[in-house]
Parts: sequence; C-alpha cells; structure tokens
Amino acid sequence: MDTVTIGAKGISVSLDLAVGHIAAMDIEADGRILKPLHRAPWVGSPRESLPENLPEGTVRLSGDFLCAPFSASDVEAAPLHGWPANSPWDVVENGAIAGGRRAVFRLRRKVMGATIDKVFTLRDGHPFLYQEHIFSGGSGAISVAHHPMTVMQGGGRLAFSPKRMAVTPPTPPEPDPARGRSMLAYPARVTDLSRFPLAAGGTTDLTDYRMEDRREDFITLVEADHGGPGWAAIARRAEQDLVMVLKNPAELPVTMLWFSNGGRDYAPWSGRHIGVLGVEDGRSAVGHAASLGDNWLKQEGVATAFALAEGRSVSFRHVIGGVPFAEAEPPSIEAAPDRLRVLAPNGAAKEVPFDGDFLRIGRSA
Repeated sequence: MDTVTIGAKGISVSLDLAVGHIAAMDIEADGRILKPLHRAPWVGSPRESLPENLPEGTVRLSGDFLCAPFSASDVEAAPLHGWPANSPWDVVENGAIAGGRRAVFRLRRKVMGATIDKVFTLRDGHPFLYQEHIFSGGSGAISVAHHPMTVMQGGGRLAFSPKRMAVTPPTPPEPDPARGRSMLAYPARVTDLSRFPLAAGGTTDLTDYRMEDRREDFITLVEADHGGPGWAAIARRAEQDLVMVLKNPAELPVTMLWFSNGGRDYAPWSGRHIGVLGVEDGRSAVGHAASLGDNWLKQEGVATAFALAEGRSVSFRHVIGGVPFAEAEPPSIEAAPDRLRVLAPNGAAKEVPFDGDFLRIGRSA
C-alpha cells in the first residue's frame, strides 16, 4: 500500500495515497499508544475476495477521508462520496515547520473543475491532527464532509456541543431485513438526543453506544448557535480514552452520525463491521443533487454546499484527536487560545495543548 507517514513529538498520521484515507493515527500519552481511528476488517484482503462492484473507497475504508460530494455523486459522475474518497492523491509538500510537521496532498482528479488540496499539520506535544481542505477554481457548487470513524470494543458514551435538532432521513440505511437492520425511526426529529424514537416503539439514548444493538443507523445533528467550536467526544469504555472531533460550525454546520454495529449481513460487511461510529462533519444534505436543491436543511437556514468559481478558493478546517480518559461518563470540552480543557462530570479537568486559532471560530465560511 502506498502510504505516507508524517510525525511530530507524540503523534504520527499515515495517509493511504490510493484513496486519500487516513490509514493510521497513533498518539503517545501516559506511556500508551492511542489509536482513535478505525480501519475496516477487510482492508488488505485479496481484491478478488471482495464484491467486484465495490467502490475503491469502501475496499480501503479507513480512518477519515474527504467526501466531495457526500453520499451520491449524482451531479458529476463519480463513486460513492466522490473522487476524493476513491482515487489517488499526490504529495505536494512534506517538511518540518516550527514545532511540528506539515504535508500537502493534491487530488489527481478535479471535482466540478476544482483542484483539491489536503493539508495535514501536526504540532509537537499536541494530540491532534489539524486538517484543511482547499478547493481552487471550479464552477457550480459542491457538498462536502469529513468521514472520521472510531471503533469501540466495549461501547462508549458520546457528548456533543449544543445541537438544534437530530433528524433521520425518510428511509433507513438497511430497509430490507434479508440484508441488514436499522433500529431508529425513519423519518423522525427530536431536540433531545437522549430520547430518539425507535422503529419498534419507545425511545433510545443516542449518547449511549451499546454493543448489543446490532444495527446500521444514520442521523443528522444540526449545530446550535453557540459561538464556539462544534465538537464530539467519544469516551470509549474498553480503550479507556476519549476521541475528539472538532469543527467550525460556520464551515461545517451539520454532524452526521453513522452507527455501524454489525447491521449489514452482505459482503464485505458480513456482520463483522462492529462497534464503529462515524462522526461526519459536513456542509451537505444526503447526495450532491439533494444538497444543491431545496432540501430540508436549507429550509432550516443551514448551508449544504460551497459555491465554486474560477479565480477563487474555498476552504474548511477540521481537528481529530485523543487523550487517555477512564471516566464512565463523557466530558464537556472548552477551547482556549493555546489549550483544550476536558471537563469530566465529576469536576476533574484535564488540559491538553491545542491551537485554538486553527478553526477560525467567529469567521464566516
């Protein structure tokens, strides 16, 4: 596999250049190596053992990747989640910077006529990958999302920055019981994440990832207007760590959660894709055409695409990280200019180095 690994003190990240997926992320902390990101169990299997029509991004499903568009490529022909998630990237720059490392990758293909650069920055002692994607030129508009995935051996608890609502689409990911199963009600909308309707009646707590719930579910969280970074924190029980995903809500106003816990019986999933949670921060509806059309998010005042134009560029930033964390309940997160404060429910506070200016909070997209 053609991968490039960059590192700074206490952290390393590897990118699979064939598809632009993060193949590995290792964080050194308290004498441990934390691995916050997931890799599908079939990655590395002989290609002939997988379904012939499988998109390359699913063949090599790993870590985090750029979706452009998110979901169906039904405006410009491309595989699921677009060419950035399914085709090669080249290394443009890779070198030391003051107190860390920076690498720039460029997608070989263009998307809606735009050139796409992926920028990784690591800083010594920071348990975070700082990412930026830059679209230069092009025409029309493109929906985008990050697709970070974590995996839990024993489930975990989830916490989020304030959200306006949680919404499921009209149809479940797995409507055919012969192929898989979904658990949530479709469609449904709530403001309380701890009481989401179930298809079978009753409610479930979206902040509690339970391993016994074998299902594939997809739900969109819309960021509230709170003035700070958007964030998700996943307290993984067995791993005794905290996975953190942060964004600028002005750039990426929705967080799409993918609960993938043995709910697909067909290849290559085959009931073995277990304990996975996708935390997919985006500026998108489901599908490129839907994102450009009059979708429900637009009706709520939420942007679902970036406009592209020759002679100009658009960019958005994103952060993924992890720290040791042994508490049963997830914390809240506060960002300061030079650190991130992790506040446990019992009042204990942990501070870690963080570039508080990176996400450009307070600036419009």
